[in-house]
Amino acid sequence: MSRINSLSISVAAALALAPLAFSQVHDSVPVISKPVSRMADLPGEFLPFLSVSLHAKVPGYVERILVDRGSRVDGGQLLAELSAPEMAAQIAEAESKVQAIESDRLQAEAQLAAAQSTYDRLKKAAETPGAIAGNELIQMEKQVEAAQALVHSREQAKRAAESAVKSEKEMQAYLRITAPFDGVVTERLVHPGALVGPGADPVLVTIQQISRLRLVVAVPEEYVGGITEGAKLAFQVPAYPERTFSGTLARVSHALDKGTRTMAVELDVANRDGLLAPGMYPSVKWPIRRSRPALFVPKTSVVTTTERTFVVRNQNGRAEWVDVRKGAAEGDLMEVLGDLKAGDLVVRVATDEIREGSAIQSGRK
Repeated sequence: MSRINSLSISVAAALALAPLAFSQVHDSVPVISKPVSRMADLPGEFLPFLSVSLHAKVPGYVERILVDRGSRVDGGQLLAELSAPEMAAQIAEAESKVQAIESDRLQAEAQLAAAQSTYDRLKKAAETPGAIAGNELIQMEKQVEAAQALVHSREQAKRAAESAVKSEKEMQAYLRITAPFDGVVTERLVHPGALVGPGADPVLVTIQQISRLRLVVAVPEEYVGGITEGAKLAFQVPAYPERTFSGTLARVSHALDKGTRTMAVELDVANRDGLLAPGMYPSVKWPIRRSRPALFVPKTSVVTTTERTFVVRNQNGRAEWVDVRKGAAEGDLMEVLGDLKAGDLVVRVATDEIREGSAIQSGRK
């Protein structure tokens, strides 16, 4: 009987010590909280930094065109010359008119000088009583005034004629088509002999500046919090999938499009090597701000089975399975969303073999 009692006591003691004897040692780590920066891929479009389609300002025939599609040009470089023979005739006529008016002006000045000389002589003679008739000096004074008015009129006519010559020559200068800035000819639409002119007449050439590009991105309303002027943003283009480029956020519209609920922004992109081109559609890495920090655990702490995704929390020495949803990965860490808080201890290397409610010991924290 005593042997049976002793055996019962031994079994009871063994069972009481079983949780400690069979508890497993697992390294536990705290759940950490930190701010996160997400990236969304937003489509964009490249535009030339400057672009202009050149028309003729005056009617004429294309005499020479010195560039073609793909030609690189400098600001002020001659692109094309037009011919307008009637314009040269108009300039010659205007210059001839200036010469005729100048001849009339010189004649009027000579008449003024003669009248002034006669007036001065009569005025001096009038100092001697009875030397000249009383109204003779008055009549001569009126002749001087008339001569002065004629000279003034001729001078005004000359200035007007010279202005007309200058205007005609300025119009003639428009027969020379020059580049307004450094760039590349992207279109050439006329050939020698073509009749061109102002208004709706054909475009001569189109020039675009592509050494710098504008990258236009339509930012959704929920992402506008990530806009920081001067920020560097990365992007990729399908033509060079292995390369990552960058641009500087330079201009923000500060208004949402009513139809798309997006805000247009522009990045300045250096393109000195010419790899990028207007019309390409890059994918821009756009930063997304979070109002609250996120919770992270080691990737090895997250267990995924066919039924659930969870972490094993060390709750006062007992294993507690806590269901979570995975967020974004950052290095060896994984963002988790679930019933956790910063500072909770979770098993660093968890598996579904750690049964819920089983005793666990922390090897280290």
